[in-house]
Amino acid sequence: MKFALLLMAIPLACNSFTFAPRVARLSSLYASNTELKSERFADELGIPCEDECSMDCFPNMPESIHPGVLSGKGLMDLLHDAKTRGYAMPAVNCVTSSSINTCLEAARTNDAPIMIQFSSGGSQFYAGKGLDNTNYKAAIAGAVSGAFHVRTLAEQYGVPVILHTDHCAKGLLPWVDGLLDASERYYEKHGEPLFSSHMIDLSEEPISENIEICEHYLRRMSKMGMVLEMELGVTGGEEDGVNNEDVAKEDLYSKPEEIWEVYERLSKISDKFTIAAAFGNVHGVYAGDIDLDPEILNKAQAYISDKLGPSAPADKKPAYFVFHGGSGSDLSDIRNAIDYGNILGLGPPEEPENTLGPRRGGLPV
Repeated sequence: MKFALLLMAIPLACNSFTFAPRVARLSSLYASNTELKSERFADELGIPCEDECSMDCFPNMPESIHPGVLSGKGLMDLLHDAKTRGYAMPAVNCVTSSSINTCLEAARTNDAPIMIQFSSGGSQFYAGKGLDNTNYKAAIAGAVSGAFHVRTLAEQYGVPVILHTDHCAKGLLPWVDGLLDASERYYEKHGEPLFSSHMIDLSEEPISENIEICEHYLRRMSKMGMVLEMELGVTGGEEDGVNNEDVAKEDLYSKPEEIWEVYERLSKISDKFTIAAAFGNVHGVYAGDIDLDPEILNKAQAYISDKLGPSAPADKKPAYFVFHGGSGSDLSDIRNAIDYGNILGLGPPEEPENTLGPRRGGLPV
């Protein structure tokens, strides 16, 4: 029994190209919907898939991780690999096809996975400001259009991509509802969702309401193998028209007990969630009095592990954390956050290092 559990906990590495075709692997991962129309999005579009595009899995990573948009087991294996091996993936908000292509080129150059994401405002801009955005229909159309652009080219660039949407406050939930409708339609045809994940940001709402709404969305999303990112605590600064520059300083820091409450409630539904816990984060390049305290994440992992008791993972890092507002952070804060289970959302540090991605055996900062 212990040996079987060990095999489940440590995914097999992709060191060659002799694995079963991707369509067969997808069928096993999405057993409830196995009538897949094509092995790759490129096949459906009639675009030749050659060289890196033709790889069934990404070298030196678990075999479920492949070039293109990830979801389900491949996505969870990537998050687990990042936490286990101690690296984090950047999350970049894109507003044009050119910015998407730039991200894909950067990921290819560094031989590393990347998260490409859209905000509601960025999605509307992607569609064109001339379109009517009543009921967020332009923002929905823009995000869906961007998603198909990412799906078309991520395979061609030969890199794994987490396709995500950023902050979604309570008033913007109809936007995410429209995107989930699109993912459900895509899932019916392809056995995987259009997007990898969505963020629900209800940090300004009471914590009980925040968790309750997140539970609703996690139930809907996890059925398709999607990951929910929830925010706990306020991220300072300004982004996409949301201004938290004057927020009380104590609201910029989450408490371990609150993080445990989120973990306990959501874990009863699915393991497919991440937590954007606040530890002094501020959007934008840091300037002025910014006091990051990533030790909050370490304390939260210890608190959750203590609550889980014998069922806690061996590394005592049960939660997956997301780092918002990381641009310009001190490199030591980034390293500490990664050590404490942060696997997504980092911006460039003040003193970047040249490191190789996991494909070449190295680890991103």
